Amino acid sequence: MRRIQSNVDTRSETFLENQRHNRRLIDELRRRQEEVRFRRPQRDIDRLTRQKKLLVRDRLSLLLDPGTPFLELSTLAANMAYDGEVPGAGQVTGIGMVAGREVVIRADDASVKGGAWYPLSVKKIVRALDIAIENRLPVVHICDSAGGFLPLQADLFADRYYAGRMFRNQCALSKMGVPQVAIVVGHCTAGGAYIPALSEYSVIVRGTGAIFLGGPPLVKAATGEVVTADELGGCDLHTQVSGTADYPAASEPEAIAIARDVVAQLRRPTKTDIDTADAEPPAYDPEELYGIVPREVKVQFDMREIIARLVDGSRFHEYQPAYGTTLVCGFARIWGYPVGILANNGVLFNDSSLKGAHFIELCNHNRTPLVFLQNITGYMVGREYEARGITKDGAKMIMAQTGSVVPKFTVIVNGSFGAGNYGMCGRAYDPRLLFMWPQGQISVMGGEQAAGVLSEIKVRQLEREGRSLGAEEIAAIREPIVEEYTRRSSAYYSTSELWDDGLLDPVDTRNALAIALSCSLNTPFADPSYGVFRF
Repeated sequence: MRRIQSNVDTRSETFLENQRHNRRLIDELRRRQEEVRFRRPQRDIDRLTRQKKLLVRDRLSLLLDPGTPFLELSTLAANMAYDGEVPGAGQVTGIGMVAGREVVIRADDASVKGGAWYPLSVKKIVRALDIAIENRLPVVHICDSAGGFLPLQADLFADRYYAGRMFRNQCALSKMGVPQVAIVVGHCTAGGAYIPALSEYSVIVRGTGAIFLGGPPLVKAATGEVVTADELGGCDLHTQVSGTADYPAASEPEAIAIARDVVAQLRRPTKTDIDTADAEPPAYDPEELYGIVPREVKVQFDMREIIARLVDGSRFHEYQPAYGTTLVCGFARIWGYPVGILANNGVLFNDSSLKGAHFIELCNHNRTPLVFLQNITGYMVGREYEARGITKDGAKMIMAQTGSVVPKFTVIVNGSFGAGNYGMCGRAYDPRLLFMWPQGQISVMGGEQAAGVLSEIKVRQLEREGRSLGAEEIAAIREPIVEEYTRRSSAYYSTSELWDDGLLDPVDTRNALAIALSCSLNTPFADPSYGVFRF
């Protein structure tokens, strides 16, 4: 493969201004992540100390293999929900190494509302278990939850992807032969009791761990029985009498050590055999990404410059470089893993859509994982392009992408708008993982376009009624629309709602993709199969 020839002038004023702007965004991202991970009211820390409990990050430190990476997912979930009072949605999830095995970790954060599950907590847990299913990864649960947040029960209990989906996913993992280990370090109340009960292995801490469908207050209200939490569902009851838990532990460190021993006994998966090679760093400094991505989402840039700072040796075998030039397609390696990359260099036209569909088919037949780098305003609109069949050609790309059997990964590096999000493997199309850079935006269309459409509709409506609007009145309609679109299309809103699996510092993207690629190989690739293409 040839090395990409970079045309970036790292001394230009544009580059330096972009760099300053994007470094400020990364500083803000790190500040927010730091707050979510470590800053809690002192009263909550004191409460856990009195209960002889560790903070969730300390539990993770004991569980993970020393010196190994932890790919934390959706760190900033719920950052724009619940008045900002439920950092991380009260959950820590991610992929890490435990006893030399790749595992999904899901941990209740008892420093946030006693570990209670809010609707976005449930969404985050379900997503973590989906990732485990898709990649056949064992799961370690660190259980310390007060159960569902009852004032919002209507938004977390009854529907298909609400709380019941967590336990359904646990059963699906067990059916697949993918084990789960539960470490009960606090209360597992109501639905939370099923987490350890549906796990293949469970460890419970004496004195602080408890499992019960109804806690002491509910039992008293329902039956009149007065009982302590330990008598109702503590360590000795469940390891000596009920058999709901397997291993007693005198402390949290001991419980985590037992769990690590259990994981060490698990059978290692046989990885899907693909053509891997020795890894090498990019030829260009990934830090230069800060100067390449423009300050404004509407400003175009060459995605080859992004690819050159993500892939091994900055080498890229570009497919059909002279055809459909608004979509860059080609083969490369990331940490030695072969990948097929699709990256936007503008709006998707007929030729670029057909090119993308054909390249996706090639990758499927060649058993090459796909990486989508999104910076897309959508498919081209207009009478000329409809006559050429842009809807039909866009559908071909979507059909090919949906029918893919190789692992797919998506990074929204800038804009993600309209049906372009679909063709480029947005959330609805089941990428194994989807990440976003902090300057990115995602919505059905840009705020300016939406405001233009909606204000035009309003003006025409009034004209039919014999009224007209002046420039100031039209601006009064447009401005709140633009403001609301800007807020709800931001990367922070996306990650708050778990439309992605987390915001990435651009320089961390290569490593995140490498972890994701490694995990994806636990699942065998199926034979390529597609639906009906409209020719």
